[in-house]
Amino acid sequence: MAVREVEPVVLDLNRLENLAESGYYNPYSMFEWPESIEPGLPWMSESLTTLAGTEMWDELSREQQIALTRYEAINFFSLNIHGIRELLNEVVMRIHERTYAGVSEFLHHFIGEENEHMWFFAQFCLRYGGRLYPAQPALKADSVEHLSPVARELIVFARILIFEEIVDYYNAHMASDQSLPVIAREINRVHHQDESRHVAFGRMIFTSLLAQVAKRDAAEVPVVAAYLENYLQYSISTLYNPAAYRDAGIPDALALRRRAMEHPARIEAHEQVLKRTRKFLSKAGVGRELVK
Repeated sequence: MAVREVEPVVLDLNRLENLAESGYYNPYSMFEWPESIEPGLPWMSESLTTLAGTEMWDELSREQQIALTRYEAINFFSLNIHGIRELLNEVVMRIHERTYAGVSEFLHHFIGEENEHMWFFAQFCLRYGGRLYPAQPALKADSVEHLSPVARELIVFARILIFEEIVDYYNAHMASDQSLPVIAREINRVHHQDESRHVAFGRMIFTSLLAQVAKRDAAEVPVVAAYLENYLQYSISTLYNPAAYRDAGIPDALALRRRAMEHPARIEAHEQVLKRTRKFLSKAGVGRELVK
């Protein structure tokens, strides 16, 4: 990690810091954890499952449909936990580096909040699902290892931003889905509340680092754009966990995963999930139009 070779990041984060302080809550006491969740209730919005909108969903029994919402909720929360662990590791290594001295105060809030998010996601998974799903294989970064230190820094924070924006899409929807158990809605609501600040910060630091990359070597920008397009597709693919299909009692999990990911209805759903992020990346100058 060559952070010292990157110019200092200067951002005005007073508003975000004030919001973090004024909106502070104690996650260890704010949630009411029921002994069990009422049978028959979905744990994830049915419209957000990986088979939604396809004949594959319609072919399932109602019991299998409900089971799939439960295991895909566990997969979704597990992805959050593994993603948070990764981003915490990256941020902790940088928090007192000269490059990030100007944003260090906000990063302390960020670390504290993300640690708390990891705790309540794990609580849900372990209390009601009895497990976490293992982390999935990471996307290889061979194509960007040769880039400048600032471009590699940009990619670190871009990955964090993309992760948070995708997660927030799901959180925002499920926070208001009255078909879900109260505890599931509350976890999604609280996370969405915090992620709105984290996404705002992520976009600001992304824009700052991208400006450095473009100034140093504009030829690196399309390389970054190509990697981020691959990362968007990778992130979506992690939602399709064959283990969740198997646990829901659905046969031929690997074949089902391939079939689902290629289904036109699912491709359209992916575009909806990524629409906001793609718009931001395109406006910033690293959209997928650079990859074509």
